[in-house]
Amino acid sequence: MASPRLVWAVEALGVERGDRVLEVGCGHGVAASLVCEQGGHLTAIDRSEKMIALATRRNQEHVAAGRARFETVTLEQADFGGERFDKIFGVHVVALWRTDAVRAHLAPGGALYVVNQLPGRRTQADARGFAEQVAAALGEQGYAVEEPRFADLEPSPVVCVVARQPSAPAGSTQRSGADPPETP
Repeated sequence: MASPRLVWAVEALGVERGDRVLEVGCGHGVAASLVCEQGGHLTAIDRSEKMIALATRRNQEHVAAGRARFETVTLEQADFGGERFDKIFGVHVVALWRTDAVRAHLAPGGALYVVNQLPGRRTQADARGFAEQVAAALGEQGYAVEEPRFADLEPSPVVCVVARQPSAPAGSTQRSGADPPETP
């Protein structure tokens, strides 16, 4: 069963059929299942071989259908060739906003979703303070940051900071999954 935090996080993504989604730090693969059930094509990474094995087993139907793939790798070491993702997310993953490692994997106009639920019993003010810190860091990296989203869950509020990549990274191309149109 999915925790309310993971259900809310995937709802915040607004996954549409065909979205290319990268989950960083997939753990047991619970959120991965939710993304695939909504029609997304998911690549999930985690630095733990054990977590990748568990996530792959949990999502074997999605893997067999070509909707999901799982890799043991850190975000900083990940290499997906020319593939770019429409949506990248993680729950409690500091590397998403403290490093610029995401930019190489995000499609032009794509969105990064940083989801966090502060430990212990925290207040809405604590969550807002965290969101402001994340938004400032992503803004300094050149992302267009949207108004943070909040959910009042137990034991503490959950926050999602959404940052869009306004243009293509220098020297990269977007892989759309379709062949480019022929030119006359």
